[in-house]
Amino acid sequence: MSLESKQQHDLSLKNSVEGNDQHSPLSNMHPELGKQSSTDFKQFEANDQCTLYRRIHMEPREKSSTNFKQFVIRKLQKSCQCSPAKAKNMIFDFLPVLRWLPKYDLKKNILGDVMSGLIVGILLVPQSIAYSLLAGQEPIYGLVLNGSTLLNQTSDRICDRSCYAIAVGSTVTFMAGVYQVAMGFFQVGFVSVYLSDALLSGFVTGASFTILTSQAKYLLGLSLPRSNGVGSLITTWIHIFKNIHKTNICDLITSLLCLLVLLPTKELNEHFKSKLKAPIPTELIVVVAATLASHFGKLNEKYNTSIAGSIPTGFMPPTAPDWNLIPSLAVDAIAISIIGFAITVSLSEMFAKKHGYSVKANQEMYAIGFCNIIPSFFHCFTTSAALAKTLVKESTGCQTQLSGVITALVLLLVLLVIAPLFYSLQKSVLGVITIVNLRGALRKFKDLPKMWKVSRMDTVIWFVTMLSSALISTEIGLLIGVCFSMFCVILRTQKPKTSLLGLVEESEIFESMSAYKNLQTKPGIKIFRFVAPLYYINKECFKSALYKKTLNPVLVKAAQKKAAKRKITKETVILSGVQDEVSVQLSHDPLELQTIVIDCSAIQFLDTAGIHTLKEVRRDYEAIGIQVLLAQCNPSVRDSLARGEYCKKEEENLLFYSVYEAMAFAEESQNQKGVCIPNGLSLSSD
Repeated sequence: MSLESKQQHDLSLKNSVEGNDQHSPLSNMHPELGKQSSTDFKQFEANDQCTLYRRIHMEPREKSSTNFKQFVIRKLQKSCQCSPAKAKNMIFDFLPVLRWLPKYDLKKNILGDVMSGLIVGILLVPQSIAYSLLAGQEPIYGLVLNGSTLLNQTSDRICDRSCYAIAVGSTVTFMAGVYQVAMGFFQVGFVSVYLSDALLSGFVTGASFTILTSQAKYLLGLSLPRSNGVGSLITTWIHIFKNIHKTNICDLITSLLCLLVLLPTKELNEHFKSKLKAPIPTELIVVVAATLASHFGKLNEKYNTSIAGSIPTGFMPPTAPDWNLIPSLAVDAIAISIIGFAITVSLSEMFAKKHGYSVKANQEMYAIGFCNIIPSFFHCFTTSAALAKTLVKESTGCQTQLSGVITALVLLLVLLVIAPLFYSLQKSVLGVITIVNLRGALRKFKDLPKMWKVSRMDTVIWFVTMLSSALISTEIGLLIGVCFSMFCVILRTQKPKTSLLGLVEESEIFESMSAYKNLQTKPGIKIFRFVAPLYYINKECFKSALYKKTLNPVLVKAAQKKAAKRKITKETVILSGVQDEVSVQLSHDPLELQTIVIDCSAIQFLDTAGIHTLKEVRRDYEAIGIQVLLAQCNPSVRDSLARGEYCKKEEENLLFYSVYEAMAFAEESQNQKGVCIPNGLSLSSD
């Protein structure tokens, strides 16, 4: 604001006060000011155009005196209270089907549920058979995602590879379900927030490379030992290239033909999904055609192609998990349970936002947990949500969970009747189906340029998680991703952004002087912003940035002591530090800098080290005659300052609700000391 505009502002202020204009903006902000006499204003005007300051006072509410013990007792009493209504709500919350099934609108929902259930069931038949190869199992065991765990446990056992792998898979499924139910019981559904979108995306892409590698040998018709443990991806490709000369030409041609059919039709399905009433079941068509060609062409007898073989029908009798395997599988089950839960909740929240309902994370824990515990007695494998199938269900008219029942009936029909018909199906066809369904995860590379523009840190997290999951192992990769993600959060607060602020003309808004031009500054006042929590990790960064952008009080004090020791009344002393060079004019005149205002709006919290740092900074600056004011502290920071005794009762005027208020106070303090400088001076910063 220029000096001329400031004078006009003061004139209008004088007129409003002298006229007792109760409707003026100033009287609206401060009603008591409207009653002030013109004599008071003249006194203000005579003070050489110094700023009129009125302190904001807010009366805090009385805090509850309830201690932690009383709080716990009250909470337990409330939880232990029982009534018919509360019991009913608990049962309905635990079994939501009891709420929606009696209200099911048959006319409105049945067609969409039946259609989506049938279509997804048809799509799942070939995919379930294909995914069985991931665990190195027979096709009948279907959708498997934990093959590396299975085969890591198959050595040194009397039981053959197949039956032991089934026992391992069932035990892992049981343990994962137990973990998930336990997490739901202890209300730890919040753990999913530690798995960021970038981390999950990178993990899925890295795991996709592992899956693609495991299926490559089927496309070439090679019989290779499966590599396990750290670096299995690289080891597998070494085995493939060493045995590339043994490629089965018939399997290779079949794989290429299936790729040429599946890839374009999948793209067409996706491109025209809004126009198609139902996606084309290309995979089922390919499986049926390939089975007929293999059977009537006798490809196994003539060319020794690898086929699915005999697929039994019916159910195996239920058996309990192998309790002796639990100690060796406990760690693997933890990773699987967390990943399964995180993916399920992420997809649930995505569709909940789209369709306007809420998701209870702990309830999802219970649901997916029991979906693993009960099936584990029937030789099933760990389950989780699948994005592709969920999108198909949504696009084909799914309305309720009844659609899932229809899908289950389709798969039951296959298990009981249709399964033996896939005897001649080549494994290379199943491998192609698996790889084609990975294209969504592999497409994430196309999103990297956009992700890099939005957040470079998230992109780095994505790459670290992806590479560690692919090159080391999926379990270790997930752990590395979580640890690295947390490290990045700490790193962001360790080296936060800092800046000096200036006042936007004709406003009460302050912005960074390094980012904007033509911002006003007040002589003798500097406003400093620190964009991070202030705690033990970044306390030194806070001090060094503050001292660099304002004035280093330690060096100034040392210079003053040195001058006093030599009894010099006026001398220029130059002190040089590692990153500082300070020139101090020592005389009887005060320093040009009188007040430092710290904008605390971006400081989310303080720990004991942060409080101690603020105390130390204030003490050092006050030792050389510079006052330190804190502005825009949130309630958490205010409570921490109060508990840490940052200031005494009579010093509470050092805390302000706004930066503008703190600046006005600083100007008034300068005026009272007789060092008032005319307003209107401004500095520009590029």
